[in-house]
Amino acid sequence: MHDERRRIEQRVERLHHQRIRPALYAATVPLTVEAWQAPGEPVPFEEAAAAPYTPFAMDTPWGPPWGTTWFRMRGEVPAAWAGRRVETVIDLGFTGDWPGNQAEALVHLPDGTPLKAVNPLNQYVPVARAATGGERIDYLVEAASNPDILADGFARPTPLGDVLTAGDRPLYTFRRADLAVLDEEVFHLDLDVQVLSELMRELGEHDPRRHEIAHALDRAMDLLDLDDIPGSAPAVREALKPSLSRPAHASAHVISGVGHAHIDSAWLWPIRETKRKTARTFSNVTALAEEYDDFVFACSQAQQYEWVRDHYPKVWARIEEAVRKGQWAPVGGMWVEADGNLPGGEAVARQFVHGKRFFIEHFGIETKGVWLPDSFGYNAAYPQLAKLAGNEWFLTQKISWNQTNRFPHHTFWWEGIDGTRIFTHFPPIDTYNARFSGEEMSRAVRNYAEKGGATRSLAPFGWGDGGGGPTREIMERARRLADLEGSPKVVVEHPDEFFAKAREEYPDAPVWVGELYLELHRATYTTQARTKQGNRRSEHALREAELWATTAALHAPGYAYPYERLDRLWKTVLLHQFHDILPGSSIAWVHREAEAEYARVAEESEALTAEALAALGAGEGRVFNTSPCERREVVRRPDGSAALVRVPANGSAPLTPVAPQYPVTVEERVLDNGLVCVELADDGTLASVLDRRAGREVLAGKGNLLRLHTDLPNYWDAWDVDKHYQHRYTDLLETTRITVVEQDPLIGAIRVVRTFGNGSTITQTVTLRADSPRIDFATDLDWHEAEKFLKAGFPIDIRAPHSSAEIQFGHVQRPTHTNTTWEAARFEVSGHRWVHVGEPGYGVAVINDSTYGHDVSRTVREDGGTTTTVRLSLVRAPRVPDPEADQGRHRFTYALLPGADIADAVAEGYALNLPLRLADTAAPPAPVVAVDGDGITVEAVKLADDRSGDVVVRLYESRGGRARGTLRPGFRTARAHITDLLERPLSEAALADGAVPLELRPFQILTLRLARS
Repeated sequence: MHDERRRIEQRVERLHHQRIRPALYAATVPLTVEAWQAPGEPVPFEEAAAAPYTPFAMDTPWGPPWGTTWFRMRGEVPAAWAGRRVETVIDLGFTGDWPGNQAEALVHLPDGTPLKAVNPLNQYVPVARAATGGERIDYLVEAASNPDILADGFARPTPLGDVLTAGDRPLYTFRRADLAVLDEEVFHLDLDVQVLSELMRELGEHDPRRHEIAHALDRAMDLLDLDDIPGSAPAVREALKPSLSRPAHASAHVISGVGHAHIDSAWLWPIRETKRKTARTFSNVTALAEEYDDFVFACSQAQQYEWVRDHYPKVWARIEEAVRKGQWAPVGGMWVEADGNLPGGEAVARQFVHGKRFFIEHFGIETKGVWLPDSFGYNAAYPQLAKLAGNEWFLTQKISWNQTNRFPHHTFWWEGIDGTRIFTHFPPIDTYNARFSGEEMSRAVRNYAEKGGATRSLAPFGWGDGGGGPTREIMERARRLADLEGSPKVVVEHPDEFFAKAREEYPDAPVWVGELYLELHRATYTTQARTKQGNRRSEHALREAELWATTAALHAPGYAYPYERLDRLWKTVLLHQFHDILPGSSIAWVHREAEAEYARVAEESEALTAEALAALGAGEGRVFNTSPCERREVVRRPDGSAALVRVPANGSAPLTPVAPQYPVTVEERVLDNGLVCVELADDGTLASVLDRRAGREVLAGKGNLLRLHTDLPNYWDAWDVDKHYQHRYTDLLETTRITVVEQDPLIGAIRVVRTFGNGSTITQTVTLRADSPRIDFATDLDWHEAEKFLKAGFPIDIRAPHSSAEIQFGHVQRPTHTNTTWEAARFEVSGHRWVHVGEPGYGVAVINDSTYGHDVSRTVREDGGTTTTVRLSLVRAPRVPDPEADQGRHRFTYALLPGADIADAVAEGYALNLPLRLADTAAPPAPVVAVDGDGITVEAVKLADDRSGDVVVRLYESRGGRARGTLRPGFRTARAHITDLLERPLSEAALADGAVPLELRPFQILTLRLARS
């Protein structure tokens, strides 16, 4: 029996591939082709249409890396083809079967109308469903010769990732540009055979259905005339009809299919190419919608819609029509599919604000769900943020990539750090690029964890990552699988419909509490450190610009709040939080441009802040504090001298020095201010940090130990750090020099210089200031290593059962032990401005201004004490996809904060990231808002987006406990409302003597809208 089945499978496979598929096109005639190579960057259609074209022959090499070649194609449908389905078939020299990482083209009509795109799996352009003969073809084809960055997988570095290093050798050889007759019977026979043969292979050896299909295929192949495939195709299809008509079992799993075209907003191509990818993919999708009335396409990322609206208005009009018809479903409600861990809390809020508002304004649709299939883990604040933005569901599939532990659910309630829950689904098909193959269908049923409790799952179908989207072949598969015995049922529908049915079916779904940690891609917390630093500093610069612009709008007559400029800057930052840009997993071109964009954001944000402060009028020197905590801190005057000042939260104070209570003394390698005493060893590490307040030594070994690890992951260089990196390392203990560089009662500093490795240099200035226990390590790194990982470690004499790391609008606790495989898998984790470890009565925080990765481990010493070691991940040196990743100069600061509780970590995290600002300006009457109440932390102050003049304040509980307090506006307030993230009122807030009483649950986010009187 086995031999007979194998014979049938081999027979069907050969006839299908060698006879049926080659007969898809019954007749062809070549088009006349001319070409013009665009110089440099892509040009508008009008310029290409007016360019001089020269004859171009098939089998001719074309396309330098990242180039654009325009082809003019002309022809005429033969009269003999009347009544037949005619298409243009174009093969640019496609390689492989991934549409997104090689040559692609957009076909235009002579008037500039984008018609359709071609790629390896979608090479046709429709001409006529039933030709009359004599139809004239006149196309201008914009062909992008994008290089295949991963031609050698993820193993070999390539210079092709930047136009500056890629060279100009042609990459492709043009193979075909024909008019062709599509034989529709053969086309459908091809799909019939595919669906049945794939289903047959997935069914069990003892399943009668498997053998029924095998014999049906065998008998059908007997009817195939090898000398006349088109003529015999109808009879073969008729023979297969009974097998294709047998209905699915009543208990069959139901797969809700929704068209999808995951388009990375940048990855192995630059942003400028993504703009063209959107036009190519969306042209294909709207063309498919015209052919298949039952087609539904889900598309996220408002940024990509905006690109099409601005650059391809005719494609935009087709999208609008598809939305009206219900075939196009805007989803996700975010500006881009952002990384799930690294954007700050306010940035995630703005992702929702800008994304949802775009869809409301342009389509009248409020999206209901979060669509993040491909981000590298998801922070535990997401449920609350998603619900505050008006969302009802959350979707991803990336957790299926876990290396160690299989996630136990596919449909569940996800509970965040504040207790908010959102209905969540992981498609068990384990891909967002489904094509409804037999293997995928079987996998979806086999994987589904909710068997017995629920019966349905979702499958995003269509080619993706670089776009491409659904094809007619996939739609035909879906139709055949709608009700087919042996297979799950497929229904094409809007994801909102799936989630509504899934929730109704499974209201008591299990609950997962806390972050969704991806046990893979852990290096994305560190790779491309300058990109990450640009993001961190941009977020804080925009916070600062908004606060002082609001202050000026309230108190400076004639000042105009810069709505458009802030909006544009925020959208730039949000775009670069896309899940391959901010994580550092894109090509060199992307990160080169990101650094330039962040520099522009910094310059423009600085200008906005300066303009706002100048609008307050000239005055004596003042100190401005953008952080939500009162500061007593040392600042530098313009002449370089130091002053200790005291400044209220979100406010300002005169530059009037106060006397230090704990001045600094410096003796050789010792810094002491009466609060802490810091001693450097001969090797430049910290030999001792004595907390004089607590009377205890902080360290249990060398502090600020720089350790250089060998770092070659098994597969994904920029993405991964595998646990074996810990086994091979060099401690950087040799110093070039150690020098006292500051010796002042207000500031003491010692500089340590090291050279190591392949000519790298690291210069660190260890600084202690008056009245503060915080020890800063200002770092200037000139990095020239390859496949290395640099960490800074602090072994702390604390027995900490868990560490706490700041995330968006709060913090998470993670065990420091590895009792289970779930804990052991978290050997590298993410955090924002601080990490804290503590035992009852004492804690220590490690603070940073630009890094996100870290690890925390625990060891028991011979004396019985416990050492908890916190190590910050500073910089990496992967070589794929960017062979020069992280090379060059890095400047950043991190700090050790002895004797800290969570409140101290929060305050100093803000302080390090929001330096005090000096300006010669008049004094604003009062801070825009003042808040009292332990744990109530202001995150954003701005004017309402609707230009009403209302003041919007976003705050949260930051310590993990309940908080009560009062918000006092610095202006007369007529009324106050609690709003959602989009600043829409949810309820009226109480006002008592012009102040707003506050009561927050742990980690609650609250947005207040204050109307002025």
